[in-house]
Amino acid sequence: MEEYPTNTNTNTKQTENLDEPPNSRLFVVTSRSITEDELRESFAVYGDVHGVWVVKDKQTKESKGIAYVKFAKSSQACMAMEDMHGKVLMEGTKPVKVFIAQSRSSTRHRDVEDEELTRIFVMIPKSFSEEDLKDTFKEYGDIEYCVIIKNKSTGESKGLGYVRYYKPSQAAVAIENCDKTYRAILAEPRTKAPATEDYSGGMSRGDYSGGGGDSSNQYAFPMADPGNYPAMDYRSTSGDFTRCLMMSTRAALSQEQVFALFDIIPCMEYCELQRDAYGMSKGHALIRYANLGSAVYAKEKLNGFEYPPGNRLSVNFVDDGEDRSSPVGRMAMQFVATQMMSAPWNGPSPSQSMKPPSFPISPMLRIQTDVNLPPLKKLAPPDSKTKERLFVVFSPSPLPPDVLEDVYCRYGSLIEVHLVPGRKVGYMKYAEKQCADDAMAALHGQVVNGVKMKVMLADPPREESHKRPRNF
Repeated sequence: MEEYPTNTNTNTKQTENLDEPPNSRLFVVTSRSITEDELRESFAVYGDVHGVWVVKDKQTKESKGIAYVKFAKSSQACMAMEDMHGKVLMEGTKPVKVFIAQSRSSTRHRDVEDEELTRIFVMIPKSFSEEDLKDTFKEYGDIEYCVIIKNKSTGESKGLGYVRYYKPSQAAVAIENCDKTYRAILAEPRTKAPATEDYSGGMSRGDYSGGGGDSSNQYAFPMADPGNYPAMDYRSTSGDFTRCLMMSTRAALSQEQVFALFDIIPCMEYCELQRDAYGMSKGHALIRYANLGSAVYAKEKLNGFEYPPGNRLSVNFVDDGEDRSSPVGRMAMQFVATQMMSAPWNGPSPSQSMKPPSFPISPMLRIQTDVNLPPLKKLAPPDSKTKERLFVVFSPSPLPPDVLEDVYCRYGSLIEVHLVPGRKVGYMKYAEKQCADDAMAALHGQVVNGVKMKVMLADPPREESHKRPRNF
């Protein structure tokens, strides 16, 4: 891990907390010839720059073509990202790539996606209509939609709502400038915590105030503490099955271990180990499958399973917010559950095995994605000249090389797949630029086997882009 170099032009007090406020620090990929002063001059037009750091090689002290720019406000950083991404700073240099940097304590090591920065969560009077909500927040930017969270039984407002803007800077300006009584914060993506969007646990408005809490978390969406589950309705004994599972463990499992374990069952959409403010595991993971059958099967086979040896996992259903109250819905659930529970299980029982379960997966289920993939094509000869390389960032963990090869070869002229050891990134080498462009256009932002991929053009090999850290 690289250290931030000393910057004599930066006020030490201003940079003591680089993640305060959240999302105010930019990760910039630029040319090695661009200096600290040139970066400062280019970005200063967007606001108060508190610091600029150019990452340098420890041995040669030369720039690695990577820099961080810290702003006083999140809105300033977002505006700079929106405007500067893809621009050429100095004649003869390559266009810069600009992202919002993750917090330095983050263990995910990935860039924050734009869509994660545009939706805010607010507390509103229960008398507010969606039109009232829109009228209140439209002064900060163009609104894509507004949603008021309502009680499913009575249809009454719960005094909570979402506002989705078109640009991250608009959401940031709203958070910074709206009346503090709305307690506006940046919402987590809906795919990350489906169980937390239905606040049926009777929490008071004060539970979301953040009063006395860590101020560095003002833009983090409040999730229910897995240590006690007031907002999560466990259904393991009631027979009310859902597509979402919560796994609890006493052992210190990593994100990759949990992902690999639950990915054995096909159609996993989402898996994330929950962490505290310091990045430490809370011993709980949220898993969601694309269909009810896979979730029921995973619950049946992994609840009580010992992994690692001596550590018994607890797996339970959690409410995924779907309405299953109708007789038809209940009949469908029971039918799928019965079918999955009666399916043959070829692995040893949890109490007898020290290894994760294994069972044959149909070739048709090998790749799970909504992308309309072209037919398989042959790989280009290994000695083909590389005309274009794609740089791929995986979340939450890389796909196996054979699966990547299966997906990326379909666009033609794929030479090879290279995963960077110990990192969540990889490269796809193509013999034809058009084939690489087609793959990037089709796969950027898409999910394959539960893994989201950010696909972009890689820098030329001479830039040694595969050595640059994506984040700290």
